[in-house]
Amino acid sequence: MTRDPALPRHDWTLDEVEALFARPFMELVFEAAAVHRRTFDPSEIQASRLLSIKTGGCAENCGYCSQSAHFDTGLKAEKLMDARAVLAEAMAAKAGGASRFCMGAAWRELKDRDTPKLAAMIAGVKALGLETCATLGMLTADQAKQLKAAGLDYYNHNLDTGPEYYAEVVTTRTYQDRLDTLQHVRDAGMATCCGGIVGMGETRRDRAGLLHALATLPAHPDSLPVNALVPITGTPLGDRVKAEGTIDGIEFVRTIAVARLVCPRSIVRLSAGRETMSAELQALCFLAGANSIFVGGRLLTTPNPGEDADADLFARLDLKPMGADPAVAVENRPAA
Repeated sequence: MTRDPALPRHDWTLDEVEALFARPFMELVFEAAAVHRRTFDPSEIQASRLLSIKTGGCAENCGYCSQSAHFDTGLKAEKLMDARAVLAEAMAAKAGGASRFCMGAAWRELKDRDTPKLAAMIAGVKALGLETCATLGMLTADQAKQLKAAGLDYYNHNLDTGPEYYAEVVTTRTYQDRLDTLQHVRDAGMATCCGGIVGMGETRRDRAGLLHALATLPAHPDSLPVNALVPITGTPLGDRVKAEGTIDGIEFVRTIAVARLVCPRSIVRLSAGRETMSAELQALCFLAGANSIFVGGRLLTTPNPGEDADADLFARLDLKPMGADPAVAVENRPAA
């Protein structure tokens, strides 16, 4: 019996994923587009808004991040935002067409003392009719349950890169630490948002390693962000990429296409790096299976196209925003 490529599988090998990257470009994109259309409307793009609710001073040494306390990037550490200010931003995001509101804090892990404040923010955003998402660092099992009870729909916790390249990116937490947090999120019944960053000096096999790790999780990520590194002066990886050059646009599209093939039912988000992408490159990414973006002029601390630019892009490509799904259906999560 021929297997339906639009059905998720969890038994990919690393060699199989790398072989997808090596396929002729036109065939790869065509197949990814076909798989995409089996589950999604190709004219719909899910729009999220990301707000930094606590900026700078993070104890992690992620080599790409302007918010790490380990690097001098000129970014000033700030305290956690007031809940009323966060809700005002959420209302503006909804008015601007976002269906999901994501809150990001530059923490190594969530502290129990901050959980009630976060719960109040989440409940307030949820009451506005938006899907809720947060990225707050590592979580314990109990913290994940508390966030779920507050109304959190999605939790973002990226793997960043493949396991073989991981030590070149960060050494203050392990790959297993990240996997453990994702397990706590799944166990609590929340949807997962998990992807990585490309263009950090990694090889194609490292990119395949990232997608292999995502495709062999117990449940595929419900949202899968693919970020192109935005090189920040003062960060080790940012300085390296500025000297050596970033990822080729066609290789980036290949990464999007392979993500769509190995995680066919995930929302694949074209995330950081869009500010420097042409309309044509973004169109190729959407054709290859990307169906989500962040809207608004800023992603945490890095630039992002403004609302007018995205409205023009959508008009030129005949795209429309995907409606929010209050149930946050997760079809590819195995039964408990």
